[in-house]
Amino acid sequence: MPVDTPRPRVDNAMVKALALAFRWRKMLDTGRYATFEDLAKAKGVASSYVSRVLRLTLLAPEIVEAILDWRQPADVGLDDLLNGFPLEWGRQSNQFGTG
Repeated sequence: MPVDTPRPRVDNAMVKALALAFRWRKMLDTGRYATFEDLAKAKGVASSYVSRVLRLTLLAPEIVEAILDWRQPADVGLDDLLNGFPLEWGRQSNQFGTG
């Protein structure tokens, strides 16, 4: 009898937020927008939101890969990431259970 393996949990909000974070970072890096405030104004969002989303670009590569491969821990959601995390990758892995 075949064993039912659970399907990976797709968190579209998390994937979209990561894509947005890296797109916005590129816009800042290339000089399209000079500041978070300029970007926020152009996108019609609060600069604090831009800051929190851009922080996602500081996630450890294995965490980003887990999210994009739908392997992130079930108890970690976008709100958890937007509420902040340690900058050190090892501590991130411990906090989000990917290490």
